[in-house]
This record gives sequence, C-alpha cells and structure tokens, in this order.
Amino acid sequence: MVSVPDASALPLLQAGGFSASVDAFAWEPDPDPAARRMRLWFVSLLGSQQALKAVWARLLKGELATLSREATGQVQFCALAPEGPRAWRSYAASLPAAAGHQWVLLPEAARHAAALDTFLLLPRTEEETSLLYFRFLDRRVDLPLHVSWRQWLWERALQAGEAVALEAEGISAYRCQPDPDALRRDISEAIQRRVIDIPEGDSKDPGPGAGLPR
Repeated sequence: MVSVPDASALPLLQAGGFSASVDAFAWEPDPDPAARRMRLWFVSLLGSQQALKAVWARLLKGELATLSREATGQVQFCALAPEGPRAWRSYAASLPAAAGHQWVLLPEAARHAAALDTFLLLPRTEEETSLLYFRFLDRRVDLPLHVSWRQWLWERALQAGEAVALEAEGISAYRCQPDPDALRRDISEAIQRRVIDIPEGDSKDPGPGAGLPR
C-alpha cells in the first residue's frame, strides 16, 4: 500500500496487553447475540513487528480482543472468525516512512484456489465484484457457467442471500455461500425466460485470474 495513514486517527486493536492500529477490517456480528462480539474476516494491522506478532498470536489462539476508537470512545469486543488457526494466513510488509510494519490477515476462504464451498470476496473496485464472484463460483460448483452471466449471477446471489456484504472499513468484503441446487433451478428458469442466453463456444472465463489470492 502506497500511502501511510495517520495511525493516531485509526482504530486500535488490543490483545494480551499489546496493541496495533487497524487501517482496514471486515466483520460480522457473532451469531450468538449473547456473545456481543465481532467476527473478524479480514484485518490489516500497523505497528511494531513485536506488537504485530503478539496480537497475531493471540488472535490465532481464539483470544478475545478489543477494537477501540479514541475519537468516539467506542469499544467493541472481537475475535477472528472461527475458521481454525491453520485457515488463516498473514502477509507482512515494512513501512519505512512510518518506521513500522503492516500485517494483513486473510482466511483460507479468501483464496481463489481454496477447497472450500464458502468463500470471501475482497474486490478492489465495485466494478470488479461480479467478475470476481464468477471466478470463485465457477471453481466451486459443478455447473456450466458463462462469464457473460456474471452480473446476473452476482445480483441473484445478493437477492438470494448467498452473498452477504460484511461491515467493513478501508475495504469491501462479501461472505458467499452458494446453494448449487437453487442455482441450478434459477439458471434453468432464467434461460427459459431468456433473461440469460447460452452463448456459443467455451463456457469458461477466458481471462486470467489476476489479483486473485491463491
């Protein structure tokens, strides 16, 4: 990332007595209302290498952390989404201008090549979202899909609740859980109603998977 945000204006993630600034994150409420915490699906941390390692280790253990905002005094409890410690990866980068480091924490579900039915989309732009969804979906369902259907597939996923926008700052994120049987029925109906067409040629996406976490 080129720019270095003002760390003093960013939320602060604290765990086990260590803290790091958060320049981007995506979350959803825990399904159990009594838990009163956030499930983190993506988080980008800024700080010293020692602090980042310590916070990361505690998050991986499933420990509860706090996300606080100095400007508003708001404090929220949070933990990584319960995907298991081996389902998370970290990507580090040094920030010479800020004399610190950045760690991006991603679950396995965000990888295009992951062998998971449920997946996480992190589009860089709104225009990229439907194509990114198509590429992830095409890899995971045993159905003949065509790239020209990408916008219809994406709008259908949102309407059916198979793609849900996560609460996020500094990034866009969607948690997706396709229903192959429902998708098969909806494709058949859409073709019969001529909402989508069956183009001639290969049904697969001809473009490269640029920008996809593998």
